[in-house]
Amino acid sequence: MSEDAALLAEADTSALPYVTAVPTVAIDGAVRARHEDFVVDEVPAYLPSGEGTHLFVRFEKTGTTTPDAVRRIATALGADPRAAGFAGLKDKHAVTTQWASFEGADAARLDAAIEGVRVIEAARHGNKLRTGHLRGNRFTLLLRGAEPAAEPAARACLDALAARGVPAYFGPQRFGHDGGTLAEGARWIFGGRRPRDRFRQKLLASAVQSAVFNHVLAARVRDGLLDAALDGDLLQKTDTGGLFLCDDPVTDTARAKRFELSGTGPMVGPKMREPEREARAREQAALTALGVDEARVRAFGKAGPGTRRPLRFRLEAVDVRAEPEGLRLAFTLPAGGYATVVLRELLRREVL
Repeated sequence: MSEDAALLAEADTSALPYVTAVPTVAIDGAVRARHEDFVVDEVPAYLPSGEGTHLFVRFEKTGTTTPDAVRRIATALGADPRAAGFAGLKDKHAVTTQWASFEGADAARLDAAIEGVRVIEAARHGNKLRTGHLRGNRFTLLLRGAEPAAEPAARACLDALAARGVPAYFGPQRFGHDGGTLAEGARWIFGGRRPRDRFRQKLLASAVQSAVFNHVLAARVRDGLLDAALDGDLLQKTDTGGLFLCDDPVTDTARAKRFELSGTGPMVGPKMREPEREARAREQAALTALGVDEARVRAFGKAGPGTRRPLRFRLEAVDVRAEPEGLRLAFTLPAGGYATVVLRELLRREVL
């Protein structure tokens, strides 16, 4: 591996800076000791209308992946699993609820037991459920064995995240076992052979994009700029998701503090929109430090066309309670937000 490729491949997520101060009382506890310790409830973007050719099924799954659960439901319905739709993937080692859609299916066939799945309700709708068609997720997590005395510190940490936002870091699982996926992606864009398999190409491109994004975001966090707008930033509106260029940092920073908008970072690729002026200079410095230039980015092609990603996610509806088994945490994140990043701030370590 070349020196530049090795530099990019060193995605040590444990070195990413924290947004919150060190808790006044150490917070510790087991995460996912049991499936029921990690509960995720999907917050849908809309509910089925009651009419249409697509059967929307709301289900609870335990200890299984979303694709596997959807395939099992499709089999029970006699429907084609390849035509099924769902808004997003939910954790395997958890108890989760979400919606999925099945074209032309009959709800009467859902009476049979389905391994690892409990059907909650079903209703018809006019269109297929698509990826991203959700508002967010509600998390209810137990830090098993955490001391009751840590409750105030945990609450203070979550309140601080609610005020500034949760950094949109990608966790170590994004980069493969021991960073192997990222290392392979780095070898590819620094002169290695392009994988033949298209899925593998996308996986490797995503790992490299995520490492670059983390690097840019980490610099913003270190400089206290997570919830600020810089001259030339590409800002994303919270309500519509639309992007616009920052020409008035003072006004836009005030709006960012109110969560009306957030800065965005690069998911590099040949079609990614670039920021300008100060924001562009900061991103270019980060890419240069990693040895990633335009030629490397073009190597992705269709496997990683590029986009912008918000630098932070809003944390809402926070609740912390001490229970005999440990600390029970509850909060809501928008689509794309990771509960593991929230837990990382609390526990001061990586959480898978």
